[in-house]
Amino acid sequence: MTARTSEAAAASRPAAARIVFGSDAIGVDEVVSIAFGLAEPVISDDPAFVARLEAGRTVLERCLSAGEPVYGVSTGVGASVENDVPEHLQGELARNLFRFHGCGTGRILDSAEAAAVVAARLASLARGYSAVRPVVLEHLARLVQKSVLPCIPEEGSVGASGDLTPLSYVAALLAGEGQASVDGRTVPAREALAAAGLAPLVLAPKESLALMNGTSVMSGIASLVVVRAERLAKLAAAITAMTSAATLGNPEHFDDLVLGLKPHAGTVEVGSWIRAFLDGSAPAEPLRLQDRYSVRCAPHVLGVLVDACALARRVLDIEISGVNDNPIIDPESGRVLHGGNFYGGHLVFALDALKGAIASSADLLDRQLVLLCLPETNGGLPANLVSSPRVSHHGFKAMQITASALAAEAAKTSLPAAVFSRSTESHNQDKVSMGTLASREARRVVELGETVAVIALLAACQAVDLRVRSGGSVARPLAALHDAVRRCVPPLDHDRAQDADIAALLDLLRRDELPIHPESPDAA
Repeated sequence: MTARTSEAAAASRPAAARIVFGSDAIGVDEVVSIAFGLAEPVISDDPAFVARLEAGRTVLERCLSAGEPVYGVSTGVGASVENDVPEHLQGELARNLFRFHGCGTGRILDSAEAAAVVAARLASLARGYSAVRPVVLEHLARLVQKSVLPCIPEEGSVGASGDLTPLSYVAALLAGEGQASVDGRTVPAREALAAAGLAPLVLAPKESLALMNGTSVMSGIASLVVVRAERLAKLAAAITAMTSAATLGNPEHFDDLVLGLKPHAGTVEVGSWIRAFLDGSAPAEPLRLQDRYSVRCAPHVLGVLVDACALARRVLDIEISGVNDNPIIDPESGRVLHGGNFYGGHLVFALDALKGAIASSADLLDRQLVLLCLPETNGGLPANLVSSPRVSHHGFKAMQITASALAAEAAKTSLPAAVFSRSTESHNQDKVSMGTLASREARRVVELGETVAVIALLAACQAVDLRVRSGGSVARPLAALHDAVRRCVPPLDHDRAQDADIAALLDLLRRDELPIHPESPDAA
């Protein structure tokens, strides 16, 4: 599934589908659909599901009545676990948990990200091992349905003990504290709840901890990143095909026999995409027996990105619907179990791999851009793809510089976050995942990768224009992509600022309105 990354586009869709928490499988696709208003969350009314939630709450209350210690309820939190919290202070502890964690900093998550976070948290809590009442889930779903979303600062999580600080803003909103976004306006939480037809909740002991102590911020952000990275891989394959065609390259590099002899799944898939874009067309005689690596090895480079996306999806689908808080309340056995499911290690591993694969793909497209601009590698097209014969024009010379700068930043940002684990919180959280940092970095790397890609696409379309002008032709799928670009951005027939061109094409890409999904000729 590919989700539109535009609220305006989502608003034009038909009425949202329903995703039922408590019965439906919830993963990346469901979280992304909810994030962009293509689906809305509802809570199952199945009596067995409701009974399971209530049974978990009963187990917790029975343990507390029996004097059994329960972390974060009858004890302090973190390194304060040795502190006994008497019954009459347990409600105050539940409130203080989200209050003292209200120290997030930095950019506020946008509405799609905030909705993704809430959806991911719902998915975990709906498993029924967190001892939260049904009303908590119902309120969370209602907030998303009404587009009333918590204002979540994105900085302040180390990704073990979950996303405590950013998720505290979700708990605070339910309790009527802090601020929320309503129709793009930031308003006090109580006003926001009223807009959703809700009253503030008094969170019971364990509920605020259950809301906060999980991996839902890193998972929500990462879900949105993965669908963008998947789309970027498709676009990069299209650009590769267009670059090969425009430079009179050798399509043999993408032959299914060649790629099938070392059958990494992503490589084989990218090869099929490139062949689909080329649609069987080829120059009468390629100019070179072997093209430069940035073209010849493109299926192998982009194949890593495809496989990294697949890995991230598998990890995220487990993480989103996994029980990722602590302690775990088992409604079946009646046990209260203390563990570390809030640790985001698998997700940071997948995201660190994804960042590197995206950055490598951006670097590939930057190298292809250079091939397009050099007469010795572009099949005799003008230097820098200058359309005008006047020596005062410069074509894509500066676009190369921008693409190079962005590719370098993507590479720098792709350093693995996992190796920056720290000891914090009185040496209690002495090994942490840094998963939320990885998700934020992955978002930045995919932004950079998208921008490099649209610059390369603009150059490839310019090369096609010049090649067609000299009597060449282009395969139908590539012609469709070229025409979609030209409806948005005119050819570069004289020097002009191209920042608006980049922005316009980025918007088209993020609306998923570029024809980059041709039928594979291998499908039959």
